[in-house]
Amino acid sequence: MRIRVAQPDDAAGVVALRAIVYPYQVRSVESTRKMIAEPVPGQDWVAFVAEVDAQVVGWVTAQRNASTSTADFGDISLLHVHPEHRRHGIGTALLTTATGHLAPLGVRRLRAFAQPEGLPFARRHGYEPSRELRFSALELNPEPALPEPPPGARLRQIADLDPHRLYAADVAAALDEPGDVPVDSISYESWQYDVWDNLGLDKESSTAVEVDGEVAAFSLVKRDGDRMWSDFTGTLPAYRGRGLARLAKTAALHRAAANGVRVAYTSNDEANGPMLAINTRLGYRPVAAEWSCLADLT
Repeated sequence: MRIRVAQPDDAAGVVALRAIVYPYQVRSVESTRKMIAEPVPGQDWVAFVAEVDAQVVGWVTAQRNASTSTADFGDISLLHVHPEHRRHGIGTALLTTATGHLAPLGVRRLRAFAQPEGLPFARRHGYEPSRELRFSALELNPEPALPEPPPGARLRQIADLDPHRLYAADVAAALDEPGDVPVDSISYESWQYDVWDNLGLDKESSTAVEVDGEVAAFSLVKRDGDRMWSDFTGTLPAYRGRGLARLAKTAALHRAAANGVRVAYTSNDEANGPMLAINTRLGYRPVAAEWSCLADLT
């Protein structure tokens, strides 16, 4: 077993491994390759892989969380090991390596995510479950009908928007998103990297709702072939309660299905009742759960 820094040529193996452990996650080989080759700026992001017989059997990423005002907070994300290679110390080695990357950066509070069967591993390493996430799927056959916007509202593909306008709406909508820490400090450069310039972003399917010329709601689609991920659906606080998030998401699903997407995935904090209700009405069904887990780095 060998732990090393991930390289762009690992992308295909990483995606194949992820499909086994997290079949509800959507990220293409091309997008993964770019993420490894050109990591997000200003967050000290790094990825590590575990190799056995020259095959990628484990993966983890670590970064400072620069999207929150919470001081000294870091994320260890998507720690996973191929089922046939578990209980041989690979997960612990990946976690130790990721933690060792963050410790010199001044990170003092860590968040990781675990599937329910991974919670005993998390607890053994000092992580306590915090919040439950629900992952859901929707078969897009038949495709949802394109909804008619209410008077004064207009549906727009985000391809037709100035990205700065979408960034401002994204920031405003995310301020009260349920989570372990507030998402209140994301820079335009980080957002541009993670959202606008992401190779998986489908700018023709992703949809915004304009009201009186302002972006009032939106639903973002990231795609890999005939699978898609609803990256974020949000409404600005002043426009909530009008059904605009459901309008935007339904339109995005319709457009994605018309362009060949057959299954849509999404995730929500279990405390996000309004979005869970929208997804239920759209026909999403739960397919998996994960827990955010928190630990102090001392």
